[in-house]
Amino acid sequence: MSNLAGKVALVTGASKGIGAGIAKGLASAGASVVVNYATDRKGAEAVVDAIKKSNGRAVAIQGDVANSTDVARMFAEVSAAYGVIDILVNNAGVYRSMPLESMTEEEFHREMNINLLGPLLTIRESLKHFGAKGGSVINIGSAASSMHPPNYSVYCASKSALDAVTGVLAKELAARKIRVNSINPGATLSEGTQAAGMFGVGSDFEKQLVAMTPLGRVGTPADIAKIAAFLASDDSCWVTGEIIIASGGLR
Repeated sequence: MSNLAGKVALVTGASKGIGAGIAKGLASAGASVVVNYATDRKGAEAVVDAIKKSNGRAVAIQGDVANSTDVARMFAEVSAAYGVIDILVNNAGVYRSMPLESMTEEEFHREMNINLLGPLLTIRESLKHFGAKGGSVINIGSAASSMHPPNYSVYCASKSALDAVTGVLAKELAARKIRVNSINPGATLSEGTQAAGMFGVGSDFEKQLVAMTPLGRVGTPADIAKIAAFLASDDSCWVTGEIIIASGGLR
């Protein structure tokens, strides 16, 4: 992985799944990592413990990314722990499979608030905490924003909007030396996807996905973490405004 020694990273929604994988990956590359969580303190502390056992540096900080007061407090705690930040990974996200007839206003606002408002609030607050050298913002979108699977209209809408935000802010923040990119994972085996019943090891749905994927398997959090480490590092200093579809070729 790329060298991130001396850098500070905040990863939202990092108590499990892709977020936990990214937090561990950035730490193994040398970054000091803030593991954000909304409710799963135990999971976040387990990620911190795993990083420390591998001789990394990490701390868990609670905060609801869709709440501006929480976001401001979270960044204040990050600043107190590590000073300026260099990397912000907007991973916190939610989804629910539902046909249009089942959509509720409550679910619409839940997904939009966490998946879209959350990244906007964290990026806005991060501008006070990036140093003079700028840094890297990595949004975790979804390949669903271009694949358009049935029963995910709200989720796809939120992630498509996040793609647009990535492009806009890449231009808007370039003068501050802040790069903004997005990783859009395809089918990724994690606690979240398994809990949602999307697929599991050996399930018929997983077999169908594997058959449709040129690289012949579903993704893992570690796959996404490697891309995040590249985008977080100076190796990607000429990359901004990009949407990287990490799906093993699944389209």
